[in-house]
Amino acid sequence: MSSGDGAVIRRWSRHPRCVGQARSELRTALDRWGLALLSDDALLVLSELMTNAGQHAKVSPGREIETRFLVVNGNLRIEVHDASEALPKVSEPDLEACGQRGLLLVAAVADTWGFGDRIGPGKVVWAQLRLGATTDDGVRHG
Repeated sequence: MSSGDGAVIRRWSRHPRCVGQARSELRTALDRWGLALLSDDALLVLSELMTNAGQHAKVSPGREIETRFLVVNGNLRIEVHDASEALPKVSEPDLEACGQRGLLLVAAVADTWGFGDRIGPGKVVWAQLRLGATTDDGVRHG
């Protein structure tokens, strides 16, 4: 599904396999928009936001995660909506732990990120990558 403004909007179960499916949808959108150079960073950001929503958004069974991908004001915007009221928090990871680095990675890769209210229960967590922030060799500069 796409919105009238060109946004790509999809809904997903909280199953881990949906992260890969969402990545595929984003890759397709980036190719269609001529933004393939942003793929590595955008897919990493999406993976982390989707994984956080699936693991940490404590909601009743059957609640879905919604993704929105759009280009707005010179930025690629990646949104992940969930029905949990629990706000994301960046925590200092335990050096021995395998996880706890998702939002640190998002903050390092995205030009800006944040969270806010959405229509309905829960929140939206979003990240933006500036367009034109890559060179011909594919290296992002931000």
